[in-house]
Amino acid sequence: MESLTTSRRPFSVDAEEYPFTGHWFERDGGRMHYVDEGTGPAVLLLHGNPTWSYVYRNVIKSLSAEVRCIAPDYPGFGFSGHPQGYGYTPREHAGWVNALIDHLGLTNIILVCHDWGGPIGLSIATQRPQDFSGLVILNTWCWRPDLRSTLFSLIMGSNFPGCYLQLKKSFFAKTVVPGSIFHKEKVTKVLRKAYTDPFPTEASRIGTWIFPREIRQSADWLAETGANLHRLRDKPAALIWAMKDPAFGQPHYLARWQTLFPQARVETLDDASHYLQEDRPDRIVEAIRTVRRERTAQEPRHTVC
Repeated sequence: MESLTTSRRPFSVDAEEYPFTGHWFERDGGRMHYVDEGTGPAVLLLHGNPTWSYVYRNVIKSLSAEVRCIAPDYPGFGFSGHPQGYGYTPREHAGWVNALIDHLGLTNIILVCHDWGGPIGLSIATQRPQDFSGLVILNTWCWRPDLRSTLFSLIMGSNFPGCYLQLKKSFFAKTVVPGSIFHKEKVTKVLRKAYTDPFPTEASRIGTWIFPREIRQSADWLAETGANLHRLRDKPAALIWAMKDPAFGQPHYLARWQTLFPQARVETLDDASHYLQEDRPDRIVEAIRTVRRERTAQEPRHTVC
């Protein structure tokens, strides 16, 4: 495991907001950055589009004294590189995260997943459920797209206007992220910079365009992952749901997750939008603590004769 200084990062970030040591995992000629803070049980925090480990910074700062927080940046996002020939598909991202889990020797993982981090993380967890001990699910999905999602994919994942908006205008990073934070006072110049700086060129923005395209192109992969979620049904779980989210705030999304995980603790947030890590990181922190306690309660107790 290679730990590098901030001088090796491709852009600067406010050290008070993001005070973490950089770690890099090399694989197949590419390099993926990840945060690895704290000791103890592993909590794997997976981001969506167009975010990176920065989105979990307040969760990590609150929990790193209690658990080991691991937050990777998918290739093409955050501080990670852009491997030659990389397709930026969710299946490829899942391959990198799965390899990182092996590299770090992680077991008994609590998965925290949001947006595309949902299908990416759950595709891994359903294939190796013995290595995952709990779930915290935040405004995501894991099944074939419905009509609304398909239309979004057709527009934002198209050659036009989708490719133009992402590659020319960096639309998701510059417009969607600040527009999808409920508490507007949190949308500072520092925050805007942290989400736009990873994408200085058209080439660096390709991954942000591929993600909406893959809502349709990865439909079979999404369906396969969704069909395997029953393998995780016995895990302690929490659903923390931002109800002001224009993408997943409709009650039927949450209801579907409740059907899949009827044992899950559910909390709805009326003061949070899509990027609820920015709006209410405190509720995510408490959900992780709750899942950890439930997991501990399920562990067999050994008595000494």
